Formats: sequence, C-alpha cells, structure tokens
Amino acid sequence: MDLDTARQELEEFIPHVKNISDTSIKKMAGRDLARFKEFKKQGMAVKFGRFTQKENKQIQKNVEEFLSLTGIDSAEKLLFTSRYPEDKDTIHRLKTQHHFCEKISEGIPRPWRLIYYRARKMFDPNNYKGRYTTEEKEKLKKYQALHGNDWKKISELMSRSNLSVAMKFSEIKSAINYGAWTKEETQKLLSAVKDVLRRKLRSENPSSPSSLEESNTDLWIDREQLYQPLPWTEIETKVGSRYWRQCKQKWNSILTNKLNRGQQLHKGTNGLQVKITLIKRLYETKAEDASEVNWDEISNAIGGVPRAYVQSKFYRLKVSFVPLWKRRTFSEIIDYLYEKVLPELEEKL
Repeated sequence: MDLDTARQELEEFIPHVKNISDTSIKKMAGRDLARFKEFKKQGMAVKFGRFTQKENKQIQKNVEEFLSLTGIDSAEKLLFTSRYPEDKDTIHRLKTQHHFCEKISEGIPRPWRLIYYRARKMFDPNNYKGRYTTEEKEKLKKYQALHGNDWKKISELMSRSNLSVAMKFSEIKSAINYGAWTKEETQKLLSAVKDVLRRKLRSENPSSPSSLEESNTDLWIDREQLYQPLPWTEIETKVGSRYWRQCKQKWNSILTNKLNRGQQLHKGTNGLQVKITLIKRLYETKAEDASEVNWDEISNAIGGVPRAYVQSKFYRLKVSFVPLWKRRTFSEIIDYLYEKVLPELEEKL
C-alpha cells in the first residue's frame, strides 16, 4: 500500500493522522490497519487516552500467554530484551516466530505502539522503586550532563525506567516553585501558550492571517484548538519556574475558568437540568470506567461547555450524593445516581 492510501485509510480511525510522520504511518499500516478494520466490524471504535482496568488485565493476559507459548521466563526479558544481551538473539527469534505484535495487542482496540508502551510501563520492575534519594538526583544530573536526553542510556545506568528518569529530570533541572502561582508566572504561561498556538496556526494555515495577530483578547482561537495537545516541555522551558505537569494543570484550570465565565449553568433550574442530563448521558454510555466515557460528546449535549466542567460536575455529584463512593466502581456510582438521585432531581425540577 502506498503512503497516501495508507494515510487516507487510517484517517477513518485516527482523526489526527495528518500530524503523524510518514515512518509511523508505514508502521501503522502494517501493524494496525487490518486490526482497526476488524474492530470496526465488531462495532468497536479505536481508543486513545487512559487505559481502563479491563484493558490492563487484557495486556497482562496477553503477555502471560505469550510467555507460556514461547518459554521466555519473564516479562522483563520479553519487553526489555536489551537488558539480557546473552538471550537477545533467541528472544528476537521467538518473538518473530510467534507473531509478538499481533499477540500482545489481541482484543485491545488501540494502536499497537500504545499497547506496547503500556505493557512496558506495567511490567518494568524499575518503575516501582519509590522516591529518588538525594544521591540519585545528583547522579541523574551528572548523567544528563554526560549523555544529554538519551533517557534509555541513563535509565540503564540508574536502573530506573526511561519515563521515570525523564520526568524526574524535568522536575529537578531548575528551581521549581511548588507554591501558589504568581501573577508573573501566570503571565509567562499565557504568553508561552499563545506563542505555541500562533506558530501552530501559521503552520496549518500559512496563507490566512491568524486571529492571534488581530486580537489581544484572552480567547484567541476556537475551543477545539485550545483543547489540542500542546508541547508542554517547550512551555515549561519558557515559564522557567514550573515543570511541565504544573504548567498543563494550570492551563487547564485557566481555560476552564475562562470558558465558563458568564455561564449560569450551575445556578437554579439550569443547574438541576445540567445534573439530570449529565446523569442520563453517563448512564446511557454503559461505561465500566471513566476513561471509556466520551466527555466531549457529553459536554456538547449539555451546552458546549468544556469537558473539565462536566468532569468536575460529575465529581461533585458523586461526592455529594453517593454514600461510600470511594469503595464503589465507576459503573456502580452511575447506577446509584440514575436509580436513587435522578428521580429526586427531576421531582425538584
């Protein structure tokens, strides 16, 4: 299959396919396209975002079955073969012979690469070593100075996972502030996000003047674009005093507040109607886990509010109305809200 055809066929399953590199498109055409089509026949949509408990159990089952099939004696050997140079050739041969890619992703409607990364995170013993000691932090700074951002190399030297060392270095590389955000920090964050969005708009529409250039208002572009993924490590560098996760959380908070400003959905009869619609929509999804819910779809049904508004509304509902909610599963919480709370709200309305 040629590249353009592959990209066109994948677009049905992956809306952001135009932002994926040619190399990744070729790999996905080989590993994922047939799987996606099969899932479509079964009425299952391709998923992204947080893995559900059910998916995690399926990954665990797939890995255990592959180990049993091949005789490889540990998940670490299977998923981190480079740590076992003496067994590397044998493991690679067994993985090829027994179709590792297909087996590991069986029953999970997600891109193979995401399933593989999730499996590595689940089965890496270096992921569960607790807090970094002062000595480890100093070592991490020294290794990063020697090897740059070669996190694979650094993770081997420190016996920590790639993700762990990368994120920890992000936290300690500069003087990070953990207190309340100052006005100066908030302004730096807004400027950094604005710069990124302006550049993104220019690259997507080079011929049309950007509204970012024409307006100094807070809401520069469409809501859909505001909610797209942003390069948080770049924004972290521009802000200087916060690491990327703090920047992301602060931006989401600012965005939600700005988009909700002037809305009266949380008051009076409007507030009751929002709660009623939210409970009904959540019940209709028949979701077993919060990560299975299409929050954007529900937010549109309620009135085009941000998904963060809907999620916070759901949080307040379960805390206020569902006894012992921490001990209940997501579906049990929804059932309780639908059966016990919804009739009361409708009567009150």
